[in-house]
Amino acid sequence: MSAVLAVLLATVVIYATRLAPGAVTRIGSRVLALGYAMPGTVLAIGVLLPLAVVEGWLSHGLRAIGGSGRDLLLTGSVAALLYAYLVRYFAVAWNAIEPGFARITPAMDAAARSLGAGTWGTLIRVHAPLLTRSAYAALLLVFVDVMKELPATLVLRPFNFDTLATQTYLLAKDERLAEAALPSLAIVIVGLIPIALLARMAQRRQLAPRFPLAIRVPFGAGRVD
Repeated sequence: MSAVLAVLLATVVIYATRLAPGAVTRIGSRVLALGYAMPGTVLAIGVLLPLAVVEGWLSHGLRAIGGSGRDLLLTGSVAALLYAYLVRYFAVAWNAIEPGFARITPAMDAAARSLGAGTWGTLIRVHAPLLTRSAYAALLLVFVDVMKELPATLVLRPFNFDTLATQTYLLAKDERLAEAALPSLAIVIVGLIPIALLARMAQRRQLAPRFPLAIRVPFGAGRVD
């Protein structure tokens, strides 16, 4: 879920920067990418602060409409964990998708607009098919990083909710090394699968012909590359 959300958010932000290449969008996108440079524990504590404010507003709103206000609506939930993952690994999705957008020339946007496509229509019908490989690579990279994330998960995870990383840490902390071996190997194996897929994609790209488009001239006159 976090990998899909990170790819979607990065795509929308990069597309907004492409449509309005001003100082506001450029600085805003760089600020969003700062989460990757922060330690996981510091990021988790920073995430708790805005969540506490939002929870206060929601609790007061529920009490105002006659309901029973709850103090903990977002803290310690999967939503808080997903929010932390988005803040932390947005830069990973950004760095994978931005080169894909750079390969799409502005002339293609202009051609789509001249044919009647709107802003979102251009993104869905023109950019999305061209960004398939970049989005797939971003999805795999974010998936691997989220799977092995430990500090933020330990702080923000719900009760009785463990990932492979947290389960390995808790077992190793109790010196139950034999039991910690299985989730550790699972992290390695699951992490190797996306890396193998990325290496295969890169190999296919290198072996692809430089001019793959071939047009066959009618009446058997030959082939033009």
